[in-house]
Amino acid sequence: MSASEPTGNDPAAQATLLTRRIDAARHLLKPHQIRESLTLAAQPSLRNSAVAGLQSALTAAIALPLVHLSPWPHLIGFASLGALVALFGRFAAPADRGRILLLCALCQSFAVLAMSTAAWLGVSFIVQLMLLALICGVFFFVSTAGQFGPPGALIFVFAAGASMGPIGGWHDVIGRTVATAVIAALALGICVLTESFRQQAKPEAPFPAEPMRPLGHRLIAAARMILGAGIAAFIAHAAGAPHPAWAAMGAMAVMQGAQLHISMNRALQRMAGTVVGAGLVWPILAQAPSVGTVIALLIVLQFTTEVIIGANYALGQILVTPMALLMSYLAAPGVAGATMAPERVFDTVLGAGIGIVLSVLCSTLDDRNHLARHHAARAARQQYRPG
Repeated sequence: MSASEPTGNDPAAQATLLTRRIDAARHLLKPHQIRESLTLAAQPSLRNSAVAGLQSALTAAIALPLVHLSPWPHLIGFASLGALVALFGRFAAPADRGRILLLCALCQSFAVLAMSTAAWLGVSFIVQLMLLALICGVFFFVSTAGQFGPPGALIFVFAAGASMGPIGGWHDVIGRTVATAVIAALALGICVLTESFRQQAKPEAPFPAEPMRPLGHRLIAAARMILGAGIAAFIAHAAGAPHPAWAAMGAMAVMQGAQLHISMNRALQRMAGTVVGAGLVWPILAQAPSVGTVIALLIVLQFTTEVIIGANYALGQILVTPMALLMSYLAAPGVAGATMAPERVFDTVLGAGIGIVLSVLCSTLDDRNHLARHHAARAARQQYRPG
């Protein structure tokens, strides 16, 4: 009898044996997976998530109007990228958070610098996509090794993606990088000044932390990320999508799930949340909103996103999608518009779909064993549920 054949009528025993890739795909396509993706989770610290959102929103509220009124209003989109640094390290100890924020500020600035430099050097768009895929893997590895916590490496990839495309000259490279770094420094300062508002973990009630995986596991995960992001970006580009970086981000968001069922949840949640969020922001973009209106919306969205995304990723994506599109509009109001909404949906669905397929294809036996045990435990709970 092969290891994949069920024995007896015990669903737990059967599911534990079903560890082929096709079995994993079947587990992930069962109706309970959709129900699981709709579950609201208890947040580790709603207070800290709200504080991080408020710190980022406050940074944006101070910086974006000043940049808009400065001699360099065209850099406002990159200034908004710097404000996102305040989101990191929300569950870290005070001494650790300063280190995390500094490293994240450097990563965010480097992402803008690296991709802007490539564009300035005349690197073809195809090579830029290859560089973007590499950045996905590198920043995933750095984020996990540095234990940056949520929102993770996607923030850095978003910054790199926003820096792709034509650029005027070396002065634009410097301007973009400086704008990102200066506002990231402002975010760090605001976080230091408001540190007392964060809730601190206690020995009897520590915040959950993902265990550090062995180096080999992290390198393999980063390599998968490069492959998935690259495939998603190139397929989106071949399909004529104007923003293939969004497809790469969709694949990366799914593939960074710690387990297969979590990756599937993130795929379903990201797709559903993006569809709803794009529908909400489309009529706003269609009205060509003023810079002041966009800034006000970004401030509100930044705070509310962090309050709810810890409960359910789909709910967060409903707000993240308008925020990302409004930031893109802010960076290029003459180019970006209402057409970005359906483009975002297409790229996200494509990227998330590719991400989950590759997660299964590239899964290890341990990954599939964990999924089978998760499926067995759920089946057992349903079987023995009273009534």
